[in-house]
Amino acid sequence: MDLKDHIRGIPDFPKPGILFYDISTLLRHADAWQVAMGRMARAVLPYQPDLLAGIESRGFLIAAPLALKLGCGFVMLRKRGKLPGATTGLDYALEYGADRIEIQADAIGRGQRVVVVDDLLATGGTLAAGIALLRAAGAEVPAAAALIELTFLNGRARLDVPFQSLVAYDE
Repeated sequence: MDLKDHIRGIPDFPKPGILFYDISTLLRHADAWQVAMGRMARAVLPYQPDLLAGIESRGFLIAAPLALKLGCGFVMLRKRGKLPGATTGLDYALEYGADRIEIQADAIGRGQRVVVVDDLLATGGTLAAGIALLRAAGAEVPAAAALIELTFLNGRARLDVPFQSLVAYDE
């Protein structure tokens, strides 16, 4: 099955000149969704994760069911102020500004193997920040994964761990 057949491109969203890859069409197609999760499981399983960390918010849609399929736990990497209790955070630079992601301070046990997951890898800044935050929280990060990779933005080069994706767009 070609998963690209189930991902639609929406031009000029969220702003002019951007082609947004909409995974909602994949999520609502039961067979394509099952195939995607099966392929993601095969890609991530060799890294033997104890936990998957999903990046807000579409990364949750991939990481949570994938964690269930793999029989491991799931933790959330969220924007500032979205998690209850004590948190650990990391500020990072974006193309046009800065952002912050946080994790609950007690979410990771020192040395746990955590694969970080998002829906899409573009320039790599958010995924690289997720890896750094997980390490600061005591995790070992053996890999990162995403459903989609925009290869023309070369985000993979910003990651210092192996990276897996199911679908690549070259332009």
